[in-house]
Amino acid sequence: MQSTFPIKEKNMRKTFYFIILAVLLCSTALTNAGLLDNVMKETGMSSKSDKDDSKIASGLKEALSIGTKKAVNNVSQVNGYFGNQAIKILMPEKIQKVADVLRKVGYQKEVDDFVLSMNRAAETAAPKATSFFVDAIKEMTFEDARGILNGGDTSATEFFKNKTHDKIYNAFKPVVSSSMDKVGVTHSYKEMMGKYESLPFMSKQSMDLDHYVTTKAMDGLFYMVGQEEKKIRTDPAARVTDLLKSVFGK
Repeated sequence: MQSTFPIKEKNMRKTFYFIILAVLLCSTALTNAGLLDNVMKETGMSSKSDKDDSKIASGLKEALSIGTKKAVNNVSQVNGYFGNQAIKILMPEKIQKVADVLRKVGYQKEVDDFVLSMNRAAETAAPKATSFFVDAIKEMTFEDARGILNGGDTSATEFFKNKTHDKIYNAFKPVVSSSMDKVGVTHSYKEMMGKYESLPFMSKQSMDLDHYVTTKAMDGLFYMVGQEEKKIRTDPAARVTDLLKSVFGK
């Protein structure tokens, strides 16, 4: 009777070779897949998700660019602050008592001139914020964009404010200060306070006007940016480009 051992050994060798071949094929496939991914990335043939991220980020950046430009233009014109009750810079609370007293004793004009001059300073300084808005928009990441798109009506504005507030404040304040000198805020303030302090029993009052007007000017500007963002998100007529229609029209 012939032994079956050589046959079994031959079959085992075939099985072994088959396993080796399978391993080699799998390794080659994985390697080629990795190379294909690299080629796609290098040639710009990214995945659908990457394309979606890029589109969303571009759409949000465009929205913010349009929104900030409109906001700056609106507040920079004459009465941009003073004529808008939502952002008008009012008498500082710290010296409201001074204003009330002066009005009662016939100095209404001095009080009104002071309030007007603060708003004029803000209107003059506002355009200086544009370059900082542009820089902040450029730094937005894909992750930021996705989070903002799924956020509230002013989530982009809030993100924008959180990221840039201190930088804009530090650069904005000297401009506001210079503008206040030019439009007479400091003069109006000193004149108003001088009238108050000349009255019997009235103590001297002081405050950081530069800080107050800068903060209020920034608050008003960000408020207006937020209003523009809301329009783009909710009003189809405000989506003035195809990209905005595509991203915000879903």
